Amino acid sequence: MPSYQPLQPENDPTGRGQHEPGAKVDAGKTRLDLVLGAFANALMGVGEVGTFGARKYTDDGWLSVPNGKARYSDALLRHYFKEQRGEIIDSDSRLHHDLHLAWNALARVELRIREEQEAMTALQASLPEPQPVPST
Repeated sequence: MPSYQPLQPENDPTGRGQHEPGAKVDAGKTRLDLVLGAFANALMGVGEVGTFGARKYTDDGWLSVPNGKARYSDALLRHYFKEQRGEIIDSDSRLHHDLHLAWNALARVELRIREEQEAMTALQASLPEPQPVPST
């Protein structure tokens, strides 16, 4: 099961029953505010890397790069090692190497998730249609 599914059974964090007024069964669901809010500065920087890449290549062109996971892994490592050698700013984009590293990590994760979703869709499409159970 993918790790982005609810972490525990859903319930109302205030103890209300699901059908009581004011109930919201969101306990146990992923809290994206912890990422989007807490990492606002970092995500703005990663967005700058994405914008740089779209200007240099094409919007969303990274989704079509052959062998993308491996190539973005290599790019991630190149930025990591440049930073480890003391080069903080990428000479091409003029953005921090760690922002490029983060963008490449997100690209790898997104490509993996999409591959898994495509595989699941193909598997489901290959399954025979359910047959009605004959009544006795």
